[in-house]
Amino acid sequence: MIDPTYLGQILVNGISVGCIYGLIGIGFCVIYNASGIVNFAQGAFVMLGGMTAYLLIAKTGLPLLAAGVIATLVVAVLGVALERLVVRPLWDRNATMFVMILATLAAQIVVERAMLLMVGDQPKSIAVFTDLPPIRIGGVAIGYQLLWIIGVSVVLISALNAFFQRTLVGRAMRACAIDREAAALQGINVSGMLALSFALSAGLGAIAGFLVTPTQYTAYNVGTPFAISGFIAAIVGGFGRPLGAFLGGIILGVSQALAVVTFGSGMKNVAALSVLLLFLFFRPTGLLGTAK
Repeated sequence: MIDPTYLGQILVNGISVGCIYGLIGIGFCVIYNASGIVNFAQGAFVMLGGMTAYLLIAKTGLPLLAAGVIATLVVAVLGVALERLVVRPLWDRNATMFVMILATLAAQIVVERAMLLMVGDQPKSIAVFTDLPPIRIGGVAIGYQLLWIIGVSVVLISALNAFFQRTLVGRAMRACAIDREAAALQGINVSGMLALSFALSAGLGAIAGFLVTPTQYTAYNVGTPFAISGFIAAIVGGFGRPLGAFLGGIILGVSQALAVVTFGSGMKNVAALSVLLLFLFFRPTGLLGTAK
């Protein structure tokens, strides 16, 4: 029988990782809501966020917060560059979803190999945001980094939900996903909305990478596992639903943590795929999705 305190600690750790998965899943949703595109280079944005922050701190001595802000802006610009150089030519030719997925996967591999050549294959990390002993509740240790992750995640989700539901730009982005030709006829700058969606998505990925790097590490090859987990989180939550993606990420993170404790680390990926299959079989629209 698992000790309740130990179980509580596992759940806390699972929630922490799950929030990161949720933020990555939201990045998928942002681009999908604006264009109907599934961007599998999202994991590269996560890696670049943590790696850029590390390089800024190590090479220039910038404070942690300043490095995080600059890293987010840099990665957002790189997101726009990816949209212009890789996605836009295919978008203009009405390429199929399959072609888009292959193109973004190829872009992720190129980014990973470029980072390998630039910084090497050794893991990198940055300091925790608040260097204080963890808070203990009934024997369960809650690190301040977890509170940062949850707090920033909640703020971002609330802001994005308001953006898509209540602002003209957010509604315009959603209109582009539904029918780009009709949106253009209504005077919406479809090209601009696509670029903005990639900037937002890349920025979200960078923030996720910046938040998770102090608790784990970053390296040139961490992007693909994060991309897969974020994609599963988005599906579990109901693709295109930012709040659903966040909840899906927490479900995924907790499931993986429980699987590792119960069956061993080799079952981590099995747990993730099992959660995906269960939802595809019994709730294909996801937690917050609705049947069309």
